[in-house]
Amino acid sequence: MILENKRGIGIILTVVFLLLIPLIAMQFTNEVNWNQSDFVVAGVLLLGTGLICELVMRKIKKTNHRIILCAVILAALLLILIELAVGIFGTPFAGS
Repeated sequence: MILENKRGIGIILTVVFLLLIPLIAMQFTNEVNWNQSDFVVAGVLLLGTGLICELVMRKIKKTNHRIILCAVILAALLLILIELAVGIFGTPFAGS
């Protein structure tokens, strides 16, 4: 049980650290311009991805299946973030 709590705390701390990067960058440059909703969306996506990967790690027994599922989940996160950032696929989610 203690190991599970450490992983959960690690996931939360990683999300906070990743969200601090654009927050700090906004203090030094005008090229990073996030508003509150950007932080909320990024936080939900990152936390959801971390928790889903944690669920995969707990429930899937075979190591190869764990790796493949987590890679697919991370690839989906990457595609969603890219779409939200620059609109690579041209969907309405990109703000176009």
